[in-house]
Amino acid sequence: MSTASADTITGVPDEKGSPPARAPRRISFNPRQSGIYVAFALIVVLFSILTGGALLEPQNISNLIVQNSYVLILAIGMILIIIAGHIDLSAGSVVALTGAISAVLMVNVGMAWPLALLVTLAAGAVIGAWQGYWVAYFGIPAFIVTLAGMLVFRALTLTVLGNQGIGPFPDPVRTLANGFTGGYLGNIGLGPLGGADLVSLLVGVLAIGGAVFTQWRKRTARLNYLQEVDPLPMFLLKIAAAAVVVLFVVVQLARYKNLPWVLILLSVLVIGYSLVTTRAVFGRHIYAIGGNLQAATLSGVKVKAVTFWIFVNMGVLSALAGIIVAGRLNQAGPTAGNMFELDAIAAAFIGGAAVQGGVGKVVGAITGGLIMGVINNGMSLIGAPTESVNLVKGFVLLAAVAYDVWTKRRSRVTGS
Repeated sequence: MSTASADTITGVPDEKGSPPARAPRRISFNPRQSGIYVAFALIVVLFSILTGGALLEPQNISNLIVQNSYVLILAIGMILIIIAGHIDLSAGSVVALTGAISAVLMVNVGMAWPLALLVTLAAGAVIGAWQGYWVAYFGIPAFIVTLAGMLVFRALTLTVLGNQGIGPFPDPVRTLANGFTGGYLGNIGLGPLGGADLVSLLVGVLAIGGAVFTQWRKRTARLNYLQEVDPLPMFLLKIAAAAVVVLFVVVQLARYKNLPWVLILLSVLVIGYSLVTTRAVFGRHIYAIGGNLQAATLSGVKVKAVTFWIFVNMGVLSALAGIIVAGRLNQAGPTAGNMFELDAIAAAFIGGAAVQGGVGKVVGAITGGLIMGVINNGMSLIGAPTESVNLVKGFVLLAAVAYDVWTKRRSRVTGS
């Protein structure tokens, strides 16, 4: 039996048959897993300096979340497709089409907004099923299917809208896209920072507490199974750093207009999809398909069914993003969703997804989307022209993919 590495466990039981002793573990840094968060922190610090602190002002943080919510929603669906080794070039067109459908139902037909939202999400599922069928069961590459979908669904958008915008939307839909939670318990004084919404602060504290509890349970479980874990000081440092960031953002939002409803929606999606990808069998099958298709097939994974459903999921999330975009603009327009799919793809790859598939995390895709948002917002604050923004975003995307390729080559050379 081969032994484990020297900085995990010895792998050899003692003479009395007790569990193997754990050797001290050196503090290590995994560049593939942690590099994206370090890069995000450096980008935030850079633009905070360049903007004279305006980037981290309460109103700007709120705007940053609301304005990039559609990219983050699409990135959640896109990361699953990329992990499975596919791509979706039609997401932006589906956003436009489903936004148009919701506008026709709510504005022209007069359908009640809750029912209209359900019908719109169902339409997104049908669109995803259409594309998933051609990819999973007919065997056409996703690149071709979704490229065709990008053209077809954009044409259908123009047909549904009659090449004109439709609005305004009902207030609840606009509130979901642009609104904020109410100050149910009033404000609490924060000294020189002024007042802040008490409910928002309590939500932030509960979120931090839940995250700490979850991570501690995960660490304990790994220890029980004699798996490698970070040293306790490093673990506590990571938890403390994450808690400080979350608390800072929550305090800033509570000082402005409280928590955006779209942030609550995003939080639910991130938690739900993180559980699916890490705890559910379906999520493990997605990684298995992207990591080694032949091995997954021989292991009994229903490759066609899994592929089909991840495209259905992408259609539903695209429809949700379409509703958010239309509600935010208070109008469904024929040019809505233009280039959105590229933003979502960039967010996934910047967030650590591998080009070959099999690698990626939901939280990483969200981080990648926030990096894109910070670049857009920061360069806008310093008055940079559009071409400069696109130039920087292009180089960031190229650097992220090059970094992924480099770390893979390095891991093969070192054998780690």
